[in-house]
Amino acid sequence: MRSKLATCCCVATLAALTACSRALVHDPTVSASTPLAGHCAGSEWADNSSLAAVPIPVVAFLSPQVDLNKIEADDYLKRCGDPTGLTNRDVEVDSSACVPASITRIVTLGIYQWCPAHVDWAADVATQPTQVYGDSPVQP
Repeated sequence: MRSKLATCCCVATLAALTACSRALVHDPTVSASTPLAGHCAGSEWADNSSLAAVPIPVVAFLSPQVDLNKIEADDYLKRCGDPTGLTNRDVEVDSSACVPASITRIVTLGIYQWCPAHVDWAADVATQPTQVYGDSPVQP
């Protein structure tokens, strides 16, 4: 009975340590001074896996994790067009699927963590590109 309890505690601890929380990249809402050509939005699954900085079995559980595939907001917003022509940009990375996938970290003794992440992006597309200086867009 003690071994089952210890196993459950280990699994719960590892699930909590995987840092699978919702990350948000969000620009402040700006009222467009230029007419908008439309709205661009999309979503897809991405690989947000990580590797232990110290890849020694068991010790790796206490080691910091290094992302293998960095999820960048600009990579997804480029699909909407020229970045200077985008306003009200919003990119959300939902890593909640990492919790059930944390079994990979247990199997690899802490060295590798497979983490599927769902990325949602949206932006308003201006008819003319705007340049952003500080917090407000400025017409060229």
